[in-house]
Amino acid sequence: MARGILDAIGSTPLVELRHVVPAGSARVLAKLEFENPTGSMKDRVAKAMVLAAERSGKLAAGTTVVEYTAGTTGISLALVCAATRHPLEIVYSDAFSDEKRRTMAAFGAHITDVPSDRKQITEHLIRSMVETARRLSERPGHWFCDQLTNLDGAEGYHAMGEEIWRQTEGGVDAFVQSVGTAHSIHGTTEALWRHRRSIRVIAVEPAESAVLSGRPTGAHHIEGIGIGYVPPLWNPKLVDEILPVPSAEAIEMTRRLAREEALFVGASSGANTVAALRVARALGPDATVVTVMVDSGLRYLSTDLFRPPDPRGAR
Repeated sequence: MARGILDAIGSTPLVELRHVVPAGSARVLAKLEFENPTGSMKDRVAKAMVLAAERSGKLAAGTTVVEYTAGTTGISLALVCAATRHPLEIVYSDAFSDEKRRTMAAFGAHITDVPSDRKQITEHLIRSMVETARRLSERPGHWFCDQLTNLDGAEGYHAMGEEIWRQTEGGVDAFVQSVGTAHSIHGTTEALWRHRRSIRVIAVEPAESAVLSGRPTGAHHIEGIGIGYVPPLWNPKLVDEILPVPSAEAIEMTRRLAREEALFVGASSGANTVAALRVARALGPDATVVTVMVDSGLRYLSTDLFRPPDPRGAR
């Protein structure tokens, strides 16, 4: 039994994808991170960053936490701050789903908005949100979490790597994960590579803004990843390959996961699956690929992600 809500974070299931994986491919396993308390893997990083700041003395009792977010980390911070009794100031945007906004507010967060350009996720939007949060954090009694540069973030995912190792009984050959801040891929990799350095690590990014691959920045529609510029803590030595995935492919796979695997997730999970299937085809049937179902599809119902086509637009 968990002593409190923060102790309920982690230890999520690992399940095999049975229907979207083509014949002759490697086995593909999905880490069901929507089983965390808020329905997202970001509970892990939020807990790690807040508790580390408390231990170091940076975050005193009653201090307000400030953060910019596409919403997933924001919801997790809202849960952790409610549990640790810290007020929370969130910088958000209309480019991201309304469910996330309402959930953060339900946990008690105060939200400041930065408007987007036609709901597109761009470098300019992310940088504007970061700068807005930085200015807000300069007020007395405020602490800037600053997830993109927070060195405590990756530690939150060491446990996920250890769980994957145990759940596969050391049989994992490749790990596939999308990149936002890069904390999740780096932290999981560090844990896995402590066991076996030959595990192949593949990073996933939006094809429309494939900056990790050296391509130009651009707008895309995969919430939670692809900030439009190389994350400050990005370490290319902790990945073996980078796979860009178009937004349209990620969205279509997300819909397939719901219909064919009964996995109701967000578009970053769809992107992970598209990339994992590429890796699985390359490795062949004797290998095992692990990827991450990052969060629940319930927080995207107000977006176009699961909206059926308008029949009036059919020809």
